[in-house]
Amino acid sequence: MAKVVAVTEAIRSLADVESRFGLSRSLDPEFFPEWHNDLPSLSQAQQSAVEVMWNRLDYQRSQGDLLEGAVTLLAASPLLKIAGFYDPPFRLKAEAAVELTVDDGEEVLRGRIDVLIIHNGLWVLVLGSKETTISARSALPQALAYLMAAPASAIPIFGMLTNGDDVLFLKIMRGGVRQYALSRVFSLYAVPEDGAEAICVLKTWGSHRSRLAASDGLAIAPSLNPNVSDCLRKS
Repeated sequence: MAKVVAVTEAIRSLADVESRFGLSRSLDPEFFPEWHNDLPSLSQAQQSAVEVMWNRLDYQRSQGDLLEGAVTLLAASPLLKIAGFYDPPFRLKAEAAVELTVDDGEEVLRGRIDVLIIHNGLWVLVLGSKETTISARSALPQALAYLMAAPASAIPIFGMLTNGDDVLFLKIMRGGVRQYALSRVFSLYAVPEDGAEAICVLKTWGSHRSRLAASDGLAIAPSLNPNVSDCLRKS
C-alpha cells in the first residue's frame, strides 16, 4: 500500500521536486515567452482597478507585515479578479485538495492549493499566498509539485506565487522532457506598474487557453502612471 505524505513534508527544496518528478529548469528565454511577449493592453477601468489595489496594499502594508489571509485578499484575489478569472467561463476552487502519486507508485503526496481556477482543463494555480516576511520563491518547490498533479497533457501549465510584495510566475512542460521556467519577479509593492504587467500576464494565459479550447490541454496571482496604456516590455 502506498504511503501517504503531505506535499510540504515530502517536497522541501527544488532538488526534491526535480528528482522526484524528473524536472529540470530551462534557461532558454524562448521556453517561457508567455510572461513577456505580446502582452495585451489593459482598459482604463482595469488600470483604475490596479491603482485601487495598490493603494489598498500600500495602506495596509504601512502598518507592518501582512499575514497569508491578508495577502490573499489584498494581492492574489484582486489580481485574478481584474484579469477576469472570477467571471465566466472560469470556475474557482479555494483550498482545493490535490493528490499525486510519485512515479514509483510507493508514495502518494497530498496537499491543498490556495486558489485554483479551472476552465476546459485550464489550471490557474495560486499557491503560497505567503505572508510578506516570507519570499514568494519559498513556495516554488511545492508549486511545481502541485502543477504535476494536473491532468496529463503536452500543453503547458502555469502557476503564480505571491507574498503580497512580489509575484513570481512559472511554467511547466511535461511532453517528452519535463522542464520548468520562471519569470522575473514582479514587485507589486515597490514598483506600481508591475501590478498592471502581472495582470497582463494572467490575461495572456486566459486567452492562450481559449485559443486551445478544442484541445485536451491545460494551463494554469502604486498609483499607476496614467500614461501606462499597455504592458509591452521594451527590449
